[in-house]
Amino acid sequence: MQVNKRNSGKSMRHYTIDELKQMRESEDHVEFKKGEHGNVSYNGAGKDKPSERRRCILGYVAALCNEGGGRLVIGMHDSFPHKVIGTKQCENGIGQLESDIYRDMGIRPDIYELYEDESNKTGRVLVIEVPPHPIGKIFKFEDVALMRVGEELKPMDDKTFISIIQESEPDFSEKICDDVSIDDLDKEAIRIMKEKYAKKQKNESFKSLSDRQALSDLKLIIGDKVTNAAILLVGKEEVIDRIYPQAKVMLEYRNYENQIHFDNRKVFGEPFFILIDKLWEEIDHRNGAIPVREGAYIFDIPFFNEDVIREIINNAFAHRDYRFNSEIVIKLYPAKFTIANGGGFPHGVTVDNLLTVSSTPRNRLIADVLSKTGVVERSGQGVDKIFLYTLSEGKPAPDYSRTDEYTVLATLSATVKDTGFALYVQGIQENLPDDKKLNVFDLLALCEIRDGAKRPSDKEIALKLEKMGAIEKHGKTNAQYYILPRRYYELCGDLAAYSLKTDWDINQVWAVLRPFLVKYGKAKRSDINILMGSHLSDKQLRNFIEELKNTGLIRAEGGRGSVTYYIGENA
Repeated sequence: MQVNKRNSGKSMRHYTIDELKQMRESEDHVEFKKGEHGNVSYNGAGKDKPSERRRCILGYVAALCNEGGGRLVIGMHDSFPHKVIGTKQCENGIGQLESDIYRDMGIRPDIYELYEDESNKTGRVLVIEVPPHPIGKIFKFEDVALMRVGEELKPMDDKTFISIIQESEPDFSEKICDDVSIDDLDKEAIRIMKEKYAKKQKNESFKSLSDRQALSDLKLIIGDKVTNAAILLVGKEEVIDRIYPQAKVMLEYRNYENQIHFDNRKVFGEPFFILIDKLWEEIDHRNGAIPVREGAYIFDIPFFNEDVIREIINNAFAHRDYRFNSEIVIKLYPAKFTIANGGGFPHGVTVDNLLTVSSTPRNRLIADVLSKTGVVERSGQGVDKIFLYTLSEGKPAPDYSRTDEYTVLATLSATVKDTGFALYVQGIQENLPDDKKLNVFDLLALCEIRDGAKRPSDKEIALKLEKMGAIEKHGKTNAQYYILPRRYYELCGDLAAYSLKTDWDINQVWAVLRPFLVKYGKAKRSDINILMGSHLSDKQLRNFIEELKNTGLIRAEGGRGSVTYYIGENA
């Protein structure tokens, strides 16, 4: 099997029936199926032999994706030139078929129907456009990596398998674009870039360099040759639109989260060093804030933090796959922000290791220039910043769970679910030197404890936070647990919750024991142990029981090992 040049993913164009009739299955990466009664099995159900089950929609989608993308055509004969037979496959159910394939394969197809006689709607043909596999990714059906061999779907041979898994992503941004010259670059964008570099590097003389020298120093041009990075970062808007129209950013406003159509839409196609400021200004125009008060001190938590929004947009711009013909799409709601960009995570990155893995930038030259100009954090720390600032404001963690192999989708919530936590974290950070401030993993541990975990998943972080007084240890030796300190509960206005979580005093013990005695009339020691849980050691509980007896709040009857407690005379 020859792996073809990679297609552009979801935006593959729709073909006509006349064009399909002239296609060759191998050369044009197309599979024609007349099917039984014009239909093809979705998943091979009902077939006993694996070789027969594979010859289904899911099997061909997997094989075509591994092949570098292509199309499955249902309702046309496989003999050349291909005649229309017609099919009723998934009539009125194209959207469901797309959803089913994505659910079962993790592949987003583009499905459409054609008619040989459009006016009479006869000779229906169903086309399933399959995108190429992501770099280094192999798709399987029934746990078998498939490839097309003649009329069959066979297990992929070792040579092809190895060639795919050993693929590496070329740096699109450092490649030369022959259709562009240095005159096609925007002088204002270059000026901004030089100023940002001078400020970040503390090198004021960089601003006085000629544009050509500055571009050359940053490797955006090689001699008279212009790189893709230069086009995207400082190219003239009309040049970007001509060469890479997919580099635009679409900003859509919606008043409700379940709304399909946008209320307003703005398109940004400027070079990045101009685009990013204009884009933030437009987002901030509709931004709001939540006032937070601590005594006489009041500060605002913005719905959308500028540093977070800029960083998440910067990451999308730097790490997206520009071979996909889809723009960066931002959807802005009153209390939610989503951003989608093509290409999936860089190789080796997943939702689970997003904060821990050291990834290889998809567009290394773009990422390098943005880092040197202070636009993005150094490699691997941009997402840390997004999580750190978001959690510090008492908001839910950024959500990347809807990301797949072809699109990174991130969601930010504007809702501050815990203002007390925001105040608590701010108080800690203000009293720490820059090199000792809480990092994103510290914040995640604090969130774990706040949300009910008995101890953070990382023991070293737990010890660090305990030592600095950011968390407290309580409970019996064999059942110890952590909670946030009293200060947090004061800021939340809920000291009662703190009282319930901490080592109890005699008043807390009586407040728990008395209702039980009133309701049931008596209590065994085993009952009291259950009521107190892990809050008290055996010794502490014995002492409290003795104190309650001495003050007449309870009385005891029975001998050692079978004592029963009752309400006392002074209760």
